Amino acid sequence: MNSYSIALIPGDGIGVDVTDAAMRVADAAAAKFGFALDRTGFPWSCDFYLKTGAMMPEDGIEQLRPFDAIFLGAVGWPKAVPDNVSLHGLLLPIRKAFRQYANIRPHRLLKGVEGPLRTQGFDILCIRENTEGEYSGAGGRVHEGTPIEVAVETSIFTRAGVERILRFGFEMARSRRGKLTSVTKSNAQKYSMVFWDEVTDELAAEYPDVEVTHTHIDAMAAKMVMAPESLDVIVASNLFGDILTDLGAAIQGGLGFAASANICPDRSTPSMFEPVHGSAPDIAGKNIANPIAAIWSAAMMLDHLGEAEAAAAILTAIEAATAQGIGTRPGSHSTETITTAVLAALEA
Repeated sequence: MNSYSIALIPGDGIGVDVTDAAMRVADAAAAKFGFALDRTGFPWSCDFYLKTGAMMPEDGIEQLRPFDAIFLGAVGWPKAVPDNVSLHGLLLPIRKAFRQYANIRPHRLLKGVEGPLRTQGFDILCIRENTEGEYSGAGGRVHEGTPIEVAVETSIFTRAGVERILRFGFEMARSRRGKLTSVTKSNAQKYSMVFWDEVTDELAAEYPDVEVTHTHIDAMAAKMVMAPESLDVIVASNLFGDILTDLGAAIQGGLGFAASANICPDRSTPSMFEPVHGSAPDIAGKNIANPIAAIWSAAMMLDHLGEAEAAAAILTAIEAATAQGIGTRPGSHSTETITTAVLAALEA
């Protein structure tokens, strides 16, 4: 029997609630398909920060390195810890240290879910560059607290970083419907984004079977709303991908359906899987958080680990639940009710 070691970081707020739900479903799938998940929990969170002064220990990365995968619930408790502290103290260091440069976010309408658009053709895979670009953290502040204070934030785009995320996107497009849209703002950002466009064209020559389109970020936002059926795989920088995937989540019915994977494609280090939604402190522990995004993320984790049949079964079970109207609208069903429905469908 195959056994996979999972580092479990429930994090903050509803992260604890949805992580529990996702692991119950993942464990049921493991039992059904004949493998095991060996989980180790880590209490790293904003509460951990308030107690220790750090979001994770100094050797946190080395503690995570031996695992096959990492599952994260949610990070953030802004009333107690600024978001820039929690994000840069836990999530971003893990992504960068483990070269999880491909952030994958699937967007499609599940059965029974009515999104805000009148479309049945919403099935987009967003690939977001995950380790550099606008979130590189290069910059600083000078003359702090004075009238002449200056803040500088520099985006970093390396040829290696841009080429590898675009190549990943081309491969995903080749495995789907053969269309790739590269998103930039090269009419305004004449260095970094023109560079991105150039690398896209260079790689396109290697993928003659993939239809390539260049679209500016503002036009892309409009296209996702007006003509989502025309899109297949979208590849974008860290910031642009972050923004577009929240729009994608809204179109698919809300953040409660938004799953994601932070992938190290060569598998030399562990990849991390997490729902896109935040920690929602106001509803934490109230049994009303929608766990579908977390359960879907767990399915992505199993697929990455090589358990494709189990992953597909979880997605089928999710849709069996939503097709009955369970979990399709915010607050319509409890966390437990949704989880129980998915488990029942999985075990049927």
